[in-house]
Amino acid sequence: MVIDIHTFPGFFQEICQEQEKITFRREEYFLYKQHVWPLSLFMTQLDAAGIDKAVISGEDVTTRAGSTIVSNEEVKKLVDIYPDRLIGFAGVDPKRPDAVEVLEKAFTELGLKGLKLSPAMQYVMPDDPIMKPIYETCLKYDKPILFEAGMTWVKNSPSKYSNPLNFEEVAIEYPELRMCLGHFGWPWTRETVMLILKYPNLYADTALLYFDSPKQFFQTTFNDQLGEYWIDRMLYDKVMFGSTYPRIEQKRMIKAMESLSLRPKQRAMVMGENALRFMGMEV
Repeated sequence: MVIDIHTFPGFFQEICQEQEKITFRREEYFLYKQHVWPLSLFMTQLDAAGIDKAVISGEDVTTRAGSTIVSNEEVKKLVDIYPDRLIGFAGVDPKRPDAVEVLEKAFTELGLKGLKLSPAMQYVMPDDPIMKPIYETCLKYDKPILFEAGMTWVKNSPSKYSNPLNFEEVAIEYPELRMCLGHFGWPWTRETVMLILKYPNLYADTALLYFDSPKQFFQTTFNDQLGEYWIDRMLYDKVMFGSTYPRIEQKRMIKAMESLSLRPKQRAMVMGENALRFMGMEV
């Protein structure tokens, strides 16, 4: 089982009926040349990359930008088309006065499996008291949180909000809350390693941003800077495969993963089994 824990669904034709919405998404995600294509093409791309399932997430920046980028209802619509291939995560702006109501609807009525938060885009520190009701709601429904951590290409998104060290107080206060530091917290990868080693319910994903090719970037980040066998020997149960699609082609990210030194059991955990445990979906 191969699961891509980190993809963005904003440019699928089925939820791109309005040009104004498409333009808003391109601007918010700094993807000005991104094309719109049918969801069926995404299935073809998953097949070509050997990926069985993908997590698609909503994104809510209502109080900063006036709207959701992708609504929870749109995520639900896409999941319903391919329920065996897609896993939906909600998005909520923590500064919304109705944030808890939005999140509870996503978990109950819409049946979404987790929450996606973007502190840098939402201008909120992970340990801000405003986050407390959000975390408690996730615990109430036993849902994990995928955070955008580290650098984001999105403009006007201060990285001070997404530094991995800002998540440590949350991990201490909510030890039962399953959280993932997206993008491996890059460029703070050593800090990310420290955190996921210390806290049992803290994970990281491989949806790293890159300068050259994903394979070269993984070589530099995981083998040269961290150490060739760190994931295989110490982090194999805390790292999940993520691609950050559509910013990076999934086939290329799979090739980058294949270049890492992982034994078969450890590779299976990183490529899918850890994601199932993170989401509470293990058999």
